[in-house]
Amino acid sequence: MTVDTLRLSARDANELLARGEASADELHAAYLSRDDDVHAFLQRTDYAGAPGIPIAFKDLISTKGVETTAGSKILAGYTPVFDATVAERCRARGLSLIGKTNMDEFAMGSSTENSAYGPTLNPWDPTRVPGGSSGGSAAAVAAGLAPWALGSDTGGSIKQPAALCGVVGLRPTYGTVSRYGIVAFASSLDQVGPITKTVADCAFLYSVIAGRDPCDTTTVDLPEPVELPAATDLKGLRVGVPRQLNEAEGIEPGVKAAVDHAIALCEELGASVGSCELPLSVEYGMPCYYLIAPSEASSNLARYDGVRYGHRAAVEGDLGELYERTRHDGFGDEPKRRIMLGTYALSAGYYDAYYGQAQKVRTVIGNEFAAALEQFDVLVSPTSPTVAFPLGARTANPLAMYVSDLLAIPPNMAGLPGLSIPCGLSEGLPVGLQLIGPQFSENLLFRAGHALEQAIGFDTVPERLR
Repeated sequence: MTVDTLRLSARDANELLARGEASADELHAAYLSRDDDVHAFLQRTDYAGAPGIPIAFKDLISTKGVETTAGSKILAGYTPVFDATVAERCRARGLSLIGKTNMDEFAMGSSTENSAYGPTLNPWDPTRVPGGSSGGSAAAVAAGLAPWALGSDTGGSIKQPAALCGVVGLRPTYGTVSRYGIVAFASSLDQVGPITKTVADCAFLYSVIAGRDPCDTTTVDLPEPVELPAATDLKGLRVGVPRQLNEAEGIEPGVKAAVDHAIALCEELGASVGSCELPLSVEYGMPCYYLIAPSEASSNLARYDGVRYGHRAAVEGDLGELYERTRHDGFGDEPKRRIMLGTYALSAGYYDAYYGQAQKVRTVIGNEFAAALEQFDVLVSPTSPTVAFPLGARTANPLAMYVSDLLAIPPNMAGLPGLSIPCGLSEGLPVGLQLIGPQFSENLLFRAGHALEQAIGFDTVPERLR
């Protein structure tokens, strides 16, 4: 049979297999037959005999026998000899790898324009960015090139591209998903999570990858099993609207209108809605992030020296020159920028003033969110201040690019889960609604997100592809 993958959710795909209307081989072939005109993938893989549905991985997830570059020239040609834990768990559930998706180099960026292999385009408008750094994963799902995908989120890199591409994205509670086999950016912030067409698919994929892993000592057991959401109302739910997250400078009028409509829907569905304050989290969240994340990156990326794996510069004799030449040729501008910033922040005489101080502020941010979440079950805001912006619009101004994650960063600094769901259009482009809950509240976020998803009725297929 002919399979139209454009509107196919993962649940739909699974039902096709269960009814015998398509084989796993036919399903895999149907996705591969679609033209990747948005450069969502760095490489696509043939059917490998798994009985389940296909899945795409962001190209920082180690995959045995499949090149893993993290979007960087310095890892070109690197083929892992093992699977990351999340890849192993997907394989164990019968999911077949359909390809590795494009990303900002070492997950450093908000538009996927920092990839060493060229930018990914937004399926809704190919003249615009898909967000980042998991832009390839979000674009693949939105364009019907994969039913679901895994991305990673450090400062908003699942939530923000999900919002800009009109799909669902979960940044899980830190520690609930293993980082073993994930190319590291900032170890105290990195977290793998699902990007899907529906909240139910998101919940199921999270159930596949979550849980304690003996290979990652930061992981924990889930306090309760992951539930597939079925709620159609929000009765009894207390929804908080943080003023600073919803009135931040730079939020576009169309984004605000779509989010306000979603907040009104919360009340219609039976939730009680009230306002709250997060002044320190919003004011200091981004500056705090851009000290902690580059500092950890400068340490993590020191391993790329041309000696053990990846790119090696053609240098004779001098080890120091080998290091310098390899890194000069292998790293792009953004990793170099963050490595230098992080190395400075960790240097003798500056550690306490910068990295140490940022960690203290991080504690303050966590306490402020905890206080707000004592009053409310869920906090809501726009995921991104803007819809997808034009390609090249912010590449020359790193600070303007960093502001893209202004609303996604604060809850990440507190280690909180965040779910982004599409809540409408502005200028014909998707708007994302961010739902934030306490640690380990993924089931609550799935229930709330599913009820809102049904009420909003957003069509995840880009208008130009319908």
